Amino acid sequence: MTQNKASFPPRIHSGATDPKPQRPVKSRDWVPVILIGIAIAYLALVLYIPAANVFFQAFKKGFGPFLSNLTRPAFLHAAWLTLILAVITVPLNTVFGLCAAWAITRHKFPGRAFILSIIDLPFSISPVVAGLMIVLLYGRNGWFGGWLQEHGIRVIFAFPGMILATAFVTMPFVAREVIPVLEEFGKDQEEAARTLGAEDWQIFWRVTLPSIRWGLLYGVILTNARAMGEFGAVSVVSGNIADKTQSLPLFVEDAYKQYETEAAYSAAVLLALLAVVTLVLKEILERKTRIKDVE
Repeated sequence: MTQNKASFPPRIHSGATDPKPQRPVKSRDWVPVILIGIAIAYLALVLYIPAANVFFQAFKKGFGPFLSNLTRPAFLHAAWLTLILAVITVPLNTVFGLCAAWAITRHKFPGRAFILSIIDLPFSISPVVAGLMIVLLYGRNGWFGGWLQEHGIRVIFAFPGMILATAFVTMPFVAREVIPVLEEFGKDQEEAARTLGAEDWQIFWRVTLPSIRWGLLYGVILTNARAMGEFGAVSVVSGNIADKTQSLPLFVEDAYKQYETEAAYSAAVLLALLAVVTLVLKEILERKTRIKDVE
């Protein structure tokens, strides 16, 4: 007698696949949001709100009083003196920056690193200390004070001292902007022009200058902005004498101390607009430089 094996129903494959594992839901990373919020809050406290307050205080009584403050004789003299300081010091430091950048990038000589450090010195020295240095050199009891007094030359508490102070604090900008451009440009094109018979001045005007023009203009803009906005060094050497040795930043301080707040805010608005123009020109030059690099 045979025993029948138990029959089991065949396994039915429905063709359905196992469900895919769900990706874990990532929790939102709040760290960038918090950092951006902190940065915006910090800028608002130290920059945006004070700047907005300056414009508010200058225009709170209308546009007419603002214009009347800008036509005061003391303000006009301060603005004119500031313009003259920039007109003199910017070309001086432009020529110096070009010569220094050319000598440093095109020649290898002992003490090159030391000269670079000297050029950067105004970045690290306080402007007040720089003004004191000028006083100790050219003041009545300074190293050259006796000789200057004998020849009737007055530097401290006079316009020449303001020129020296402004030239010192604005010295590095052109050189520091042109040096990297010259190093990146190299010597190949200049040497090729020299082998074709071009003289040094022709090489500079036709080969080198067109290649460094954006970096040069960038340095000139920064130099001009610093020259017009310098306070510390000029304050020490000028004496802040109204209608004589008072630049526009010094006028802002003096007017505020004399409780002429509207005049002080009006002059501050003019300096702020100068800073805005500087930033716009800086951005334009940076974009042109990036486009040139891509090409």
